[in-house]
Amino acid sequence: MIPRYSRQEMTRIWEPQTRFRIWFEIEAHAATACAQIGLIPESAAKTIWEKGSAANFDVARIDEIEAVTKHDVIAFLTHLAEFIGSDARFVHQGMTSSDVLDTCLNVQLMRAVDILIADVDRLLAALKTRAFEHKNTITIGRSHGIHAEPTTFGIKLAYAYAEFERARHRLMEARKEVATCAISGAIGTFANIDPRIETYVAEQLGLTPEPVSTQVIPRDRHAMYFATLGVVASSVERLAVEIRHLQRTEVLEAEEYFSPGQKGSSAMPHKRNPVLSENLTGLARMVRAYAIPAMENVALWHERDISHSSVERMIGPDATVTLDFALVRLAGVIEKLVVYPETMKKNLDRLGGLHNSQRVLLALTQAGVSREDAYALVQRNAMKTWEQGKDFLAELTADKDVTAKVPPDKLAAMFDLDYHTAHVDTIFRRVFGTA
Repeated sequence: MIPRYSRQEMTRIWEPQTRFRIWFEIEAHAATACAQIGLIPESAAKTIWEKGSAANFDVARIDEIEAVTKHDVIAFLTHLAEFIGSDARFVHQGMTSSDVLDTCLNVQLMRAVDILIADVDRLLAALKTRAFEHKNTITIGRSHGIHAEPTTFGIKLAYAYAEFERARHRLMEARKEVATCAISGAIGTFANIDPRIETYVAEQLGLTPEPVSTQVIPRDRHAMYFATLGVVASSVERLAVEIRHLQRTEVLEAEEYFSPGQKGSSAMPHKRNPVLSENLTGLARMVRAYAIPAMENVALWHERDISHSSVERMIGPDATVTLDFALVRLAGVIEKLVVYPETMKKNLDRLGGLHNSQRVLLALTQAGVSREDAYALVQRNAMKTWEQGKDFLAELTADKDVTAKVPPDKLAAMFDLDYHTAHVDTIFRRVFGTA
């Protein structure tokens, strides 16, 4: 985790103290369940809860023990026993390390995705506000980066809103995917631990028992989780790239807010660069990169190995922290985005009305001209406009082959911008439920 790209709410989930506290809760809940079915004294379960809850786990002390044991869970249990005393012998009854590690990881991933969902909610709110603000702000749509037909800036934001609604749904599904618990003992057979203990621990932690854990929770669940983060990051990048293109000097239809005192270049005082959006593109690359090792973790040897462990110690914190930062940054960019409707209109008019070419093409076909001939008629006039800077409507009006089929007054009527935005309300109702 890089502090520059981290927010405390998310990083706190991955701090050692948080991890050890979750480990303790897993062990304490298991002890309570053991007491309920008569496997350990109820007084022991009570002592474990009381003394463990009051404990301030010493990370340095646990590291000191682990330096000898070479085993993190044993080091933690040894330290826990220093607080609990003789009743510590009832901790970890019939359990194996993976019961603690895997269940804890899934609790952390659930907490992390809850923050990510809240981040998406903030972004959705910003996109909706700005979409309605610019619902009817005309701009040119582009395909291949080239002028196509008019749209509105509100529609651009609406498609981003719809995409991040899908992102929210995917994150909810990812949460369900990892919300499982394994307290099944060595090789996951429950030979030394009653399945009722797993059921109890799962209920207390808001999880469901893993149907077959084989000592470890299957890593296809985690692969789906991190792949989902990668898809969400790609949506972040898509919107960031759009902003970067719109801020180019030759376009300048929208730009990131440039705060008082901000500097764009150490050499050129005039610069106002899309640094936040460029940063988001880079962060998205990193989040996507974590999906591949998560997928490679699926194929463990037989019932288990620990080749996944080192991977998850890195990608768990890094992927969630990075995406959290990116989503919050993107929401801020949208909230403060500076939009230039006048420039949008100016850019739209740069090609002399060429954005109406399809409408003229359709009119000619409806007047009886074959599609191939109609295309040739429109294109020959469009190329004059493209290459010589001619006015498209004037060229069409002067073309007798065109006016023989579509009179000049009807041609002129086809250059009305409202034609292209007639169904904006339909799109908004589909996306937002209201126009």
